[in-house]
Amino acid sequence: MAKVLFIVSGATYWVLKDGTRHATGYWAEEFAMPYKKITEAGHDVVVATPGGAIPNVDMMSLRPSMAGGEDGALELEAIIRDAEVLRRPLKLSDVRLEDYDAVYLPGGHGPMSDLAFDADAGRLLTAQLASGDPLAIVCHAPSAMLATRIHGESPFKGYRVTGFTNEEEEAVGLASRATWLLETELKDQVGVEFSRGPIWEPYMVEDRNLITGQNPHSAAPLADRLLEILK
Repeated sequence: MAKVLFIVSGATYWVLKDGTRHATGYWAEEFAMPYKKITEAGHDVVVATPGGAIPNVDMMSLRPSMAGGEDGALELEAIIRDAEVLRRPLKLSDVRLEDYDAVYLPGGHGPMSDLAFDADAGRLLTAQLASGDPLAIVCHAPSAMLATRIHGESPFKGYRVTGFTNEEEEAVGLASRATWLLETELKDQVGVEFSRGPIWEPYMVEDRNLITGQNPHSAAPLADRLLEILK
């Protein structure tokens, strides 16, 4: 049995270019589907957030139109409701990586608000990458790679990575309103080799011990790959 650390955003909003607060948090599918798969396979999940804040689900991600219909939305709600670990997260600053076999970061716009600037998130990602143990990151959560930079240099430089694309951000109507875009910053500030698939289609990239997924629908196949590695 393995123990998997979920590093989750504690943000409830994301400040846009005009100063308005866009309600956000973690994206339901990106937490719920990997959590379900990993726990049903008999592994333990521990959640950690900046400051130990209780994670907030982005309510948009529970709309049937976003969750594959009414049944999909109800399933996500049930998984999140039953996930007691969400209600007693560790502080990122208290995490000991040696206690875990793998690390996973779900997205949503939340990480753009906190994990991207969180020194503890940056420290943990740097250490996990160096350890050789699995590090799985999906959608907007690769924004946490920005927090790994020291004097402008990131250990993720040169890695093959995917994440939520500029085209997908445009499709949800936020590209023009955002102060920065994930794909652009990963390429320009971290120096990753960014690749992508068609928008909204599952797409996953694996480079050494780093596995990244492009969008919400990439979370389930990413979890399947993580389970293969943990066997």
